[in-house]
Amino acid sequence: MTTAMTGPEFMTADAPTPALLVAEDLVKRFGPTEALRGASVSIQSGEIVAIMGPSGSGKSTLLHCLAGILLSDSGTALFAGRDLRRMSEKERSRLRLSEFGFVFQHGQLVPDLPGEENVALPLLLRGENRRKAIDTAREWLHALDVVEAIGKLPGELSGGQAQRVALARAFAIQPRVIFADEPTGSLDSLSGEAVMELLTAAARDQGTTVIIVTHDARVAAYANREVVVRDGRVTAGMAL
Repeated sequence: MTTAMTGPEFMTADAPTPALLVAEDLVKRFGPTEALRGASVSIQSGEIVAIMGPSGSGKSTLLHCLAGILLSDSGTALFAGRDLRRMSEKERSRLRLSEFGFVFQHGQLVPDLPGEENVALPLLLRGENRRKAIDTAREWLHALDVVEAIGKLPGELSGGQAQRVALARAFAIQPRVIFADEPTGSLDSLSGEAVMELLTAAARDQGTTVIIVTHDARVAAYANREVVVRDGRVTAGMAL
């Protein structure tokens, strides 16, 4: 077992290389409650990292701070050397349309859009041609074996199908990082395994960094490394 990385570099066997994502001494409060109490972690490009911990430990808050969805009250959150807390909301929004993909527990698909348009949505929001965006969406739906979702609304899909559409949406923008918050939490075990196999295989093929928040050891087993959060602090990290 090794301790969690806390500095701006992640050491490899050959030489230190800059970490893609770095959190240093993050503190985040919600009213009187401290969700993060000095959390620190470094994540290397191409890693698949599972963030684990009991309910209420701060693991989802840590993920949201790393993604720039939430801003910490103090501490530093860096992406590719850039301080997320010093960016404008417009700059962080641009990151979420170009560098970051997201997969949440319930998919969060737009209920009135068919599968292909849900996948194409972030591409359209960043100004891509509609025909090109739809073509890209269909390619990813094919790649993730959910072509039947192309013309169906989310309410017409099974939980596993909807989550694969959410994966396609995340990968369609060719992100450097995918943030997945309990991506199998609403699925049965077989559907959850299928989603995790697709997520990790596609990430390795694309060289995408993946950060997965989970309380499920079976999900964490798909990661290269596990980070444990307790009481708002990163208490341990180990290779799997």
